[in-house]
Amino acid sequence: MPKKLLKRFFPSPDQVKRNRSLKFLAPLFSKPNLWHINRRAVARAFLVGVFTAFLPLPFQMGIAAFLAFYVNANVPISIGLVWISNPVTIPPIFYGTYLLGSWMLGTPSNDFSIELSLQWVLNELGALWAPLFVGSLAAGLVLSVIAYFAMHLAWRMHVAHNWKKRQLIRQRRNETEK
Repeated sequence: MPKKLLKRFFPSPDQVKRNRSLKFLAPLFSKPNLWHINRRAVARAFLVGVFTAFLPLPFQMGIAAFLAFYVNANVPISIGLVWISNPVTIPPIFYGTYLLGSWMLGTPSNDFSIELSLQWVLNELGALWAPLFVGSLAAGLVLSVIAYFAMHLAWRMHVAHNWKKRQLIRQRRNETEK
């Protein structure tokens, strides 16, 4: 995987420790996989980041950081993947998860129009929260497990490809030396 490229963009543990606003987190960075880019840490980061991206909750980045620490995943990748749900993608994602949750709970999905007002949120939230939350959890679980195994597979394929490439280079070098 593009280890060097990722390392260039991610902060180091020392940079985080030196940041005044993040100093209180310094003891949490004693686990090695929180910053390493290896197959297991990155695959776990995909599991955490994709799952958290589908949660219809505020502070998703904080939740992803906490879960990444708990499962020993790469923290920057976990937090970065939360941005799958961004202001552009949130409406279709959450509408799809609402429909999935309605189907799973066996409740009819409501045809509704969205108004950007506090009154609309308070009136509609009671009917929407259960299907939205159930659908979001289901979609998040399924897609995060798929992302986890896909990252493992992609990493292994990349390593196998590099091994084959090195073997061909060695064979060519041996043939030219003879």
